[in-house]
Amino acid sequence: MSRILATISILTTDRQAVSSELNKILTDAGHLIIARLGVNVQRNCFEHCTGLITLAVEGEGPKIADLEQKLKALMHTNVKLTIMKEQE
Repeated sequence: MSRILATISILTTDRQAVSSELNKILTDAGHLIIARLGVNVQRNCFEHCTGLITLAVEGEGPKIADLEQKLKALMHTNVKLTIMKEQE
């Protein structure tokens, strides 16, 4: 099975609404995540805040694709997967 190294960027327009479910998905996929960076885009925001998370992931292609689909299914999110390197 081929392994890939990729980044997944997650932009959420309502951090508070998705944080619980988003964190559960990321915890379940912890074995794929090699780095995670979270940024509060609106520093003085108290509700319906925008957030950006960038993940570096490594693993089997189908497992990373499954993670991408779970993230895309969340409300208030925009998800982009960028494959950096495929390894056989």
